[in-house]
This record gives sequence, C-alpha cells and structure tokens, in this order.
Amino acid sequence: MKSVCLKQPGEISLVDVPLAKRGNNQILIKVRSAGICGSDIGAYKGTNPLVTYPRIIGHEIAGEVVEVPEDETTLMPGDRVVLEPYVYCGTCYPCSIGHTNCCENLTVLGVHIDGGMAEYISHPRHLVHKAPNNIPWELLPLAEPLVISMHAVNQPKVVAGEHVVITGCGQIGLLCALYALIIGAIPIVVDPVKERLERAKSLGIPYVIDPVTEDSIARIKEITKGRMAEVVIEASGDARAVRNSIDYVAYAGRISFVGYSKADTPMPTSLFTKKELTIYGSRNSVGKFPESLRLIAEGKVDVSALLTKAVSMDDAPATVVDIAEHPDRYLKVTCLF
Repeated sequence: MKSVCLKQPGEISLVDVPLAKRGNNQILIKVRSAGICGSDIGAYKGTNPLVTYPRIIGHEIAGEVVEVPEDETTLMPGDRVVLEPYVYCGTCYPCSIGHTNCCENLTVLGVHIDGGMAEYISHPRHLVHKAPNNIPWELLPLAEPLVISMHAVNQPKVVAGEHVVITGCGQIGLLCALYALIIGAIPIVVDPVKERLERAKSLGIPYVIDPVTEDSIARIKEITKGRMAEVVIEASGDARAVRNSIDYVAYAGRISFVGYSKADTPMPTSLFTKKELTIYGSRNSVGKFPESLRLIAEGKVDVSALLTKAVSMDDAPATVVDIAEHPDRYLKVTCLF
C-alpha cells in the first residue's frame, strides 16, 4: 500500500509499504482523509525530538471500517470512523487516575509509531470512534485538533461569563476561542498576524488584539474593567506569549499552557505567589472525541473556516514541504485518499 513517509528530516515521499493487517482487538480501517498538523511539519524539519525515522506521518485520521473483531457489536464494515491517536499503556500512574493523555509510556501515531497517512491502518478498538454521516471527509480529521482545544479550555475549568485570553490564533487557539464561546465564556484573542485576527472576528470572536500595534495589557484591562482575564490559554508556544500570560491573567486566575515552547522561558515565579495563580499543563485530550464530533456535526463549531485546502495523497509530500517553507500561507490542510 502507498504511504507518506519521512525517511529522514527533509526527505518525504510516497513509499510502498506492506499492506496493513488487523491486529488483535483492533479495527482495520481504509483511510479516507488525514490532516497535516504542525507536528508533521516539525517531523519533516527535524525539530521534533520525539520523532524517530523512518516514519509514516499522520495522526489526524478518518476512514471506513474494513474488518472488526469477531465479538464487535457496535462498529461494522463500512462505518465512518475517526481515530484517537494517543495510544496509552493503561498501567502507569497517570493512566491509573484517568490521565491517559499524559501516559508515561504514551505513543502517538506519526510521532513515536507509524501514523495513518497510508491507504490502510489497524488501530486499537477502544481508540476508534464512529463518526456522523453528515461531516465531509475533508473535515473529519479536524475532530482531533478540536479535542486538543477543548481539553485546553476544560483544564482550567472555564465557566460561562469568564474572560479567556487566548494567545496565538492558529488552529488550536482559534478552536479554543470558538469552544469558549460555546460554553458562554468571553474569548479575547491575542495574535500579531492580522489575517488571523480578521478570521477570528469573522467567526464571532468578540475581542481581538494585535500585540504589535496595541498595548495588549491596557486593552485587556479595558475589556475586563480592570480585573484582567480570569483565564489565559497560551496556544502559541512563543516565549513572549508564555511570559505575557502572567501579566494578562487576573489575581487568583488560571493559566493553561497548551502551546509547546521550543526552549525554556524565564518566568517571574514570584508573581505566581503574589497573584496566587493556578497553572495547568494541557496535553492531548481525554474522552472528548464523541463531543467533538457532535459539535462539528451540529454546526456548533465551524471547522470548515480553518480549512485552507484539501489535496490528494499524491500531493501530500509536496504540500508538507510547502507548508514548512511558507507556514503563513496555511491554517489547515487535509489529504483525501
């Protein structure tokens, strides 16, 4: 079968690999669509230290069921499904308390193990979710970045009426803002890219701030009537945004770090104490795929607004290269198989 494979950093192509076969307690799936994520670009550029090579990329995967275990009663051949790509051990301490998203032995499709950007994939039954029929194939893979964003909003326990500053308005930050709206919170997006801010406004985000041309602290203070934001969600990984989150958050506020920083960031930890802040890490997600699929199917989260374009599997390698070279031209790309 054909697959999109990284032989080494900077070398990506279509490669023939042995046809996938169904493993024990697994579902064999014909892949119909796959999203290209920032982690795939990092793998291509060699900046993701978790990736080993050669590696089939892809962890945002949707497809059709081909084979199921004999005792399967819910999923049947032909069903549309989305894969949960976080394969956890089930025995370590985080798994024992329900935090399978940060399993000590976690393996993620396309990062630690071969991903789903291939014609077929076999995947553990408990990590395969039936998808509604009304979501187009090119949009189904976006259920995965949506669960990442939902988890980032749920970690600090955002509630209706709270102001939520979101630093970074890429796909994760924008989805955080849209999900915050759903639960009745008031998102404030901070990003230096004008086009991203305009997209956020067009999707109903009430407040957008350009930190280059505006005094972001003063603007947040104005919007929140002096309180500052009860919650900050850092979704960019940019060191300046990480540092600024401490200034954007209110006293007794909460911060959720979902963006991955490429380097350590010096932090004024005395302000953690002075403001009595609560800091949350946010990695992957737990149990949110069914709700993510429901929100997309019901049109409550318009993931189509994130889709830059859909390409064929044959065009995937060249598209990965172009995204790596011109990231400003893309928000989200899916590959159709």
